[in-house]
Amino acid sequence: MFLIAAREAVGMPSIVLGASYVGFGSLVRESGMGLWLGLFSTLSAWALPGQVALVELYGVGASLLVIALAVALTNARLMPMTITLMPLIHDPAVPRWRYYFYSHLVAVTAWAFSMRRCPEMPRDVRLPYFVGFATVLWLASLIGTAVGFALADAVPQSVTLGLVFLNPIYFMLIFATDLRHRARVIALGLGAVMGPTLHTFSHDWGLMLTGLIAGSAAFGADRLVARRRG
Repeated sequence: MFLIAAREAVGMPSIVLGASYVGFGSLVRESGMGLWLGLFSTLSAWALPGQVALVELYGVGASLLVIALAVALTNARLMPMTITLMPLIHDPAVPRWRYYFYSHLVAVTAWAFSMRRCPEMPRDVRLPYFVGFATVLWLASLIGTAVGFALADAVPQSVTLGLVFLNPIYFMLIFATDLRHRARVIALGLGAVMGPTLHTFSHDWGLMLTGLIAGSAAFGADRLVARRRG
């Protein structure tokens, strides 16, 4: 199952994520950071929004404390993702200590595909599927970082930096095509409507409020419909 998942990831998922990291690699070079620091960021953090925040704050000379807090807040979204995924892929035969490493592989694309595919699989193959899929994406991100750093002077900055937004769009499309889950559809719809509006009121808190309100409303609406049907 590890190899099957790896082959699935080699296609569009790794291309989109790798292209996003091409934009990140360009941003690393523009900020004055070295290639090895950019690669270490991808190797150790592997969370594009947090990495972008790190590089941008580094570029403006922010303190280490400010950078650490910004990255921690940006990557806080990974905690609920890990909490929802780990029970799904947990295998009692696998030592617990390994899951500390596997949790590092939790990222948006790997999480989204695993949440869709794993419920249909036998429990003993879910973990190998997730690890195989995520490992290929991790390697694609490292390659994309290096390529973006090398192409920073050869490709217009607007193009390379625009690639950063490919992965969030791809992530949204993954869930938009999965109409079996009512709560996800409601959350995406509410987020699309509320996001631009709340952003005009607060550039700092608009996105966070959109996620909190839309997600909570979708969860509540889904529970309410389920109770009435039950």
